[in-house]
Order: sequence, then structure tokens, then C-alpha cells
Amino acid sequence: MNRPPMIRTDHSNPFAHNTMKSRVPTVLRDLLRSNPDYPASIRAAVERHIDQLEQNALIPLLDLPAPDYSQWQQIWLAHRGETWLNTDWFYAEIYNYRLLMQAIRWFEFGRDPFAPNKHEEISGASLWQTLERALDVQRLPIEERLVRLLHFDLWGNRIDLSHPSHMHSSAAADEDLLVDDSLAVVNHLLTLNERSRTIHFIADNAGTELALDLALADTLLRGIADQVIFHLKQHPTFVSDTIPADVLIFLTRLERREGEFRALGERLQAALDAGRLRLIPDLYWNRALPLWELPPHLAQTFQSAGLVISKGDLNYRRMIGDMLWQAATPFAEVLSYFKPPLVALRTLKSDGVIGLPKESLPALDAADPQWRVNGKRGVIQAANLRR
Repeated sequence: MNRPPMIRTDHSNPFAHNTMKSRVPTVLRDLLRSNPDYPASIRAAVERHIDQLEQNALIPLLDLPAPDYSQWQQIWLAHRGETWLNTDWFYAEIYNYRLLMQAIRWFEFGRDPFAPNKHEEISGASLWQTLERALDVQRLPIEERLVRLLHFDLWGNRIDLSHPSHMHSSAAADEDLLVDDSLAVVNHLLTLNERSRTIHFIADNAGTELALDLALADTLLRGIADQVIFHLKQHPTFVSDTIPADVLIFLTRLERREGEFRALGERLQAALDAGRLRLIPDLYWNRALPLWELPPHLAQTFQSAGLVISKGDLNYRRMIGDMLWQAATPFAEVLSYFKPPLVALRTLKSDGVIGLPKESLPALDAADPQWRVNGKRGVIQAANLRR
């Protein structure tokens, strides 16, 4: 396909430009406030990184030693000589968080700098109220239950600690759902054959979204899927992106509670112990590469998938190359390079989007000029489903 250019951090895209100029430095300053016990050397390294972002400095190469140096070196060389506000946004935003891992010495200490933010969300009432509503649908017939859980899981993506000013309730109005392929997805799930009964989640946020991911996974493991695999970040990226520790912490929280929460936790822990639920981190998900550059070992992993569930905005950006396609470009056409059955559950927090009805666009633009980026609207878009 003739692909459009990637979104840039210069003034050609105001949202991307503001993200790198203002929003990311704010996130990093909040991180220092949330981790007051960081030693002086780490605080100074983070502050230097913030200064480089704000001064639009040349983007530096990782320091040696680093376990992923060669992979990032290849990406950096393709952008050599570029500055933070004159480069591809996908690269700048993701690489910024890799440089943060260097500053906090993640690979030495393993300390999640966003753990305080995650702890605050998981300790709040809202997450548990939302999960309780999702668990209430267990009494419904399987078709309706799966549709409802897909919707819950979509709107859980609104709760994103990287976008605190854009966080909305996980409840939504019908008109907020711009594309809804959930019935087709459910029909596909209910007709999986015996050779493709593994379902993959490409995970996004911890907290509320992860809770709803796991509620859906629990239903899938009870009669639909033989195995559910969660593909996770290898190290913290953005504020609330899921790493394996987040799942284990949440399972512990579930089992400390009563009733349906504890029962859910026990089922999920039993599935994890039995290998029916898997948590697979990979550095690919931490790198600034499009989905069509999936490494061979992951491409082979997805080859026999019954369904791949891609969660959230960043993974959607990865799927479409973080490019400004015409919004009505068919979803399946852009995703033609990816052969396994796929569904994207995404609330819109950036400009790139495809697969929308052309006739809906003028009304959206008139009603809300920020509809592409404010996290209010969502899509459930599928490709390669069994007919």
C-alpha cells in the first residue's frame, strides 16, 4: 500500500508537538515528585533528560552497557541528527521512556517509577465498582455476555494515567462508539476450531483496563479458549502500561477481597499456575516499530491465534504506523499485512484513525474538534474473522 507519512513532533501536528514539548516533561516531573527517595544521581539524570526535551536537543543514543542497545541503535540511526521536536512522534515518545529507564537504572534495580500512580488507581473505589459491574454480566447468555465484556474492556481504555486530563468514566453513550464489530467478534469466538483456541491480548494499561482485560480473559478460559496469552511490556513505558508485576499484584489484590472478586482471582491464579493464562513480556513492545515489523518469533507466535485482541491507543498507532490515513480508509485494507484474526479495542487519544464511516466525519468535526485525541470516542474494529 501507499502509506502516508508518520505523524511528526514539529508544528505539523499540534497534539504530538504539545505532547513532547509539555505533556511528557510534566509526566517526568510528576514522577520525581512521586518518588522522593530516588538518590541524587537518578534525580539529576531524570532532570537532564527533561531539560533536553524542553530545549529541543539532539536525540541521544543509549549509553553502553544496555541489553537492548543494538536494537535501539538501528532505530536511532534512522533518525540520526533529529531533535525532540523535529522527528517522528512514535519514535520520540517511546524512545523518551527508554531513556527514562536508563536514567532510573531500571535494568539494575527493577523499580517501576510509575508504581505510586498504579497503586493509587488500584486502591481507589472506581476500579472496583467498574469491575463489579463487569462481573455482573456473568449471569447473561454467553453471546450477550461476551458483547458486554468487549464493551467494558473497550471503555476501560479511557482510564489512562498518561492522559489524566482526558480520563473519562468507563461508562459511555452509544454515540461515543464510532465502529462496533463486537457481534462479528463474538460469532468468531463461538466458532473457533480446535487448532486455534489460543487468544492473545496485546495489553495496554494496568489498573482499570487490566482488570477488565482479565474479566474478559476469565470468561474466554471457561469454555471458549484453551489458553490466553497476555503480551506485555518488558519494562515500564508511559505511565500505566502493563508489565508482568502489575498482573501479579492485581491477582493478589483480588484474592484479598471477598465474593466474586476473590473467586475471579482464584480462577485466574489457577489458570496461571496451569499455564492456561500466560504473561509474556517482550522488548519489541517497548520499541518504536510498526506492527508490520513484528519480529519472526512473535509473528510465529500469532500464526495460529484464534484471535488477537489489540488494546489501546499506542497499539493502534503501532498497527497503522502512526500515520495520518484518510479516516475512511478501510480497516481491513490497512491491516492486510497481518493475517491472524484481529480486533482492536481503542479509545481515541491521538489523530491517526481508520475505518470510520465517511458520512460521520463532518458531524464529528463540527460537534467536537478534539474528538480524535480527547479519549471520549472508541472503536471496536475487526479484520480477518471467520465468516
